[in-house]
Amino acid sequence: MVTPELHVVRGLPRRGFTDHALFGMAVFVFTEVMLFAGFMSAYLITRNSVPPGTWPPPDQPRLPFERTALNTAALLASGVLVGWANRAFSRRDTRGAQAALTLGIVLGGLFVLLQGAEWASLLKQGLTLSSSQVGSFFYVVIGAHALHAVCALGLLLWCWTGLVSRRLTASRFGAAQLFWYFVVLVWPVIWMVMYR
Repeated sequence: MVTPELHVVRGLPRRGFTDHALFGMAVFVFTEVMLFAGFMSAYLITRNSVPPGTWPPPDQPRLPFERTALNTAALLASGVLVGWANRAFSRRDTRGAQAALTLGIVLGGLFVLLQGAEWASLLKQGLTLSSSQVGSFFYVVIGAHALHAVCALGLLLWCWTGLVSRRLTASRFGAAQLFWYFVVLVWPVIWMVMYR
């Protein structure tokens, strides 16, 4: 008789173990990649179908490409810090993981706050959901990304509380990280496509 393959998770052997949290998050992230690919495709088709020199409309404010670079840097740094937290967690360095994860969450929160301030500024300048196609695309796509960022930050905070109470599992942390990396990595694509 052939014995099933054993997998070791946190020192405990299990038969046929599958990380359901990580697998489920991977499936979810795949669907979200398709959602944002659809958004970007629709935006590019619309932008390229108008006569040259008419996008964005002259009466609409320009999206602040350079100013948003700061937000982008904060988000990318947050992704790096969450990666460092994972490395420290896998080495069982709880203090190091907690410090890196705390800074990662703070920078992620800074990104969301700066994006909110940008929204408020653009609204004051007349860019609204109904003012033009630029405004429609901006608020739908950037709003969808902001919603994902807030949800992912919530998952990271849940992991942080688990880390503090020493109840964080590798499975939970891995799933939250995967979602956060999606949020971090899809943003530069959105920024480069929509803000230029």
